[in-house]
Amino acid sequence: MTVLEKAHAVARNRAARVVFPEIDEPRVAAAVEHLTRDGLCEAMPLAPVSQAHVDVLVAARGMKETIARRMLAKPLYRAAAMVAAGEADAMVAGADVPTRRVIEAASICIGLNEGVSLASSFFLMVFPDGRELVFADCAVNVAPDAVQLADIARASERSAEALLGHAEVAMLSFSTGTSGEGDSVALVREAAELAGFAGPVQADAALNGVIAEKKGIAPVAANVLVFPTLDAGNIGYKLCQELAGAQALGPFLQGFAKPVCDLSRGASVEDIVAATVLTIAQI
Repeated sequence: MTVLEKAHAVARNRAARVVFPEIDEPRVAAAVEHLTRDGLCEAMPLAPVSQAHVDVLVAARGMKETIARRMLAKPLYRAAAMVAAGEADAMVAGADVPTRRVIEAASICIGLNEGVSLASSFFLMVFPDGRELVFADCAVNVAPDAVQLADIARASERSAEALLGHAEVAMLSFSTGTSGEGDSVALVREAAELAGFAGPVQADAALNGVIAEKKGIAPVAANVLVFPTLDAGNIGYKLCQELAGAQALGPFLQGFAKPVCDLSRGASVEDIVAATVLTIAQI
């Protein structure tokens, strides 16, 4: 059973409440109809602004009530406040708004997971041979520092555990162990030490135990690959798509206290359905 098939099964059993702030967008509306018909979630209507929503912003951000009500007039903020107030289990947005807006609303209303300092993203990569891996960060953070890279790795571990059942994290570099030096290697080494994961490690050693042993490290058998920069991550996942025929599901946001899905603005109805069930699987 593939990870997407498992996610569908989880969604049917979980009866999660999902709020779609862009419910009037035709693709989102069609996806919601599909999700509801197949019993994959309960699509929550966007609620009127309530005192509970205001209290979320006042308590979390210390803002004045008048400012909170002004922000909650925007559907994205109101949907995120519904999640924070416990009126919905997850938010799916982004079909018609930029990623930065989704991250902004979720950061202000929902907040980040304990021990995580920034939102990040991952792709779920499904290869023709059946392998399923998490690639991060391939869509949000351009050049994370060591602390941020460690946070991305921790968030990616949680994502992989939720979707794949286990996580073996490798923090990638052009160097394995002490085979190379440079600022980027030092950054990855510091991040790996902070997070407690394997690294720095080259991609072949992270994925192939025989190569790892030849390079003087213990086999990693990684199913989570954390790239040092957005350049590397974006290039890496697109190469896997084009040269290896991998399916790239996502990007998904991670690091928030509750699940938030940022859709591609070019997402199809089928993409939105898949993204929603994979988000539900992370609850």
